[in-house]
Amino acid sequence: MSQSKLITMDEFTIQETRKFPQATGDLSALLRDLGLAGKIINKQVRKAGLVDILGKHGATNVQGEEQMKLDVFANETLINILKNCSECAGIASEENDNHVSYEDTFSCNAKYVVLFDPLDGSSNIDVNASIGTIFSIYRRVSPLGTTCTEEDFLQPGNKLVAAGYIIYGSSTMMVYATKLGVNGFTLEPSIGEFCLSHPNMQCKENGKIYSINQGNSVKYEDSMLAYLRYCMEESKEDGRPYTQRYIGSMVADMHRTLIKGGIFMYPGDKSAPKGKLRLQYECNPMAFILEAAGGKAVNNHERILDIVPTELHQRVPIFIGSKNMVEKAMEFVGA
Repeated sequence: MSQSKLITMDEFTIQETRKFPQATGDLSALLRDLGLAGKIINKQVRKAGLVDILGKHGATNVQGEEQMKLDVFANETLINILKNCSECAGIASEENDNHVSYEDTFSCNAKYVVLFDPLDGSSNIDVNASIGTIFSIYRRVSPLGTTCTEEDFLQPGNKLVAAGYIIYGSSTMMVYATKLGVNGFTLEPSIGEFCLSHPNMQCKENGKIYSINQGNSVKYEDSMLAYLRYCMEESKEDGRPYTQRYIGSMVADMHRTLIKGGIFMYPGDKSAPKGKLRLQYECNPMAFILEAAGGKAVNNHERILDIVPTELHQRVPIFIGSKNMVEKAMEFVGA
């Protein structure tokens, strides 16, 4: 990108807002604040090997997983920035038991709530692999002028206003989707701004990569094993198999899937029939992004975005990615 052609994320969101005369700019401001949080987290990620921020924090989150120090930093950064954002009524984090309602006057009159996984793939921190932040934005259903309630956070993904992720990798990117489409912005370090680098992102209808934790295959149902055999033996039109890639960070695996096409899977198995990934913090935002880019996301029989959540930390199986690949997988495992 040449300097003369740079379009910052702020400029882009303002241009998008102008398409809707009734728009107030609140969503644009909220996205800007999420981008600010990403820049602060990115700074800590970049120097994590130089300061005492790597490794385990000594506490566990609501899922019983040991928290990493950078996990805690990312969580607190997002909570504090959104608390000072007049467009956000409250948050729910994968790291916290319950939602947090902001009680000041501005927050009580804010239209949106935000859910986030502050640092997805944190088990990869110590080995310097890509990690990320996932977020989703809903318009609250509780009355303006009051504190937000759990009902605001238990909405199906088809009610999402926007969703996105920030990936901290070889470059730092913020990708977000609205009903207008999906756009990616790369952080330009020299000016400290996210700049449009991937406009109108589209997920290919077909791909060559399947992504799954194949180490769990001893626990998979027969139908899932049959699909894996298809992937390994006869998936391509010329009879050659798909390539298997699995990073263990959903953000990283999904970023590759969005750009190159493919299918990402985290199915239920005999020991965990509901799967591992969280509906509200991981599956819904990623499903919203991929569908906006032309992809598809289902559990075994239902569109992910149509699932009505019953609890904040609900888990679901997920098959997500290129439309034709997901549909083929459902021929094997669809209920």
